[in-house]
Amino acid sequence: MSLFKRVSDNIRANLNSLLDKAEDPEKMLDQYLRDMEEDIAEAEVAVAKQLAVAWKFKAQLDDAVALVEKREAQAMEALGNNREDLARRALEDKKINKAKSEEFRRQHESSSAMAEQLRSELKEMKNEYEKLRIKRDTLVARAQAAKAQQEIHGAVSGLGKDSTRRNFDRMEDKVLRMEAEAKVAGDLREKDLDQELESLGKDAEIEKELAALKERLMTKNE
Repeated sequence: MSLFKRVSDNIRANLNSLLDKAEDPEKMLDQYLRDMEEDIAEAEVAVAKQLAVAWKFKAQLDDAVALVEKREAQAMEALGNNREDLARRALEDKKINKAKSEEFRRQHESSSAMAEQLRSELKEMKNEYEKLRIKRDTLVARAQAAKAQQEIHGAVSGLGKDSTRRNFDRMEDKVLRMEAEAKVAGDLREKDLDQELESLGKDAEIEKELAALKERLMTKNE
C-alpha cells in the first residue's frame, strides 16, 4: 500500500470515530482537512520531482540515440574516405552510447511509470479530499443537531428534577396562602361592617325606648 493510500485510509478511519470523542467535531474535522491539504501539497511536489526525473532520462535517452545514429553515419563516411581506423573508433563510441541509450530507456520507463502511479494516487487523494469535505459538512450538521437535541433534552429533563418540582410546589403553597389570607381579610372586613350596622340598629332602638320613657315620665308629672 502506498503512502498516499495509507494517509487517506487513516483520515477516513479517524472520521468515523470523531463523534465519539470529547473534542469539538467541527474543529477536529477542519483540522483533518487541513492535514490532508498539506499531504496533497507534499504529494504534488513529489509528483513534480518524479516527472522531472523522467524528463531528465528522456532527454539523456534522446541524446544517446541521436549520438548512436551520428556515430553510425560518421563510420560510414570514414569508410568512404578509406579511414577504417576512424570508422572503427566511431563504431566503438556508437556501441558505448547504444548501451547508455538502453540504460536511459529503462530508467525513463521506470521513472515514467512511477510518476504516472504517483499522479494517479494524487488524483485519488484529491477525489477523496472532496468526498471528505462534503462529509465534513454533513457531520458538522449532525453534530450541531445532536448538540441542540441534548440542550433541549437537558432543559426538558431539568423540569422534572425534584428540586425544581419542590420549588414550584412551594410557590404554589405560597400563592394559596396569599389567596387564603386575602379571603380572610375580606371576610373580616365584611363581618366588621355587619356588626357596625347591627350596632347602629341597636342604638336606635334604645334611643326610641328612652324617648318613650321620658314621655311617660312627663305625662305622669303633669
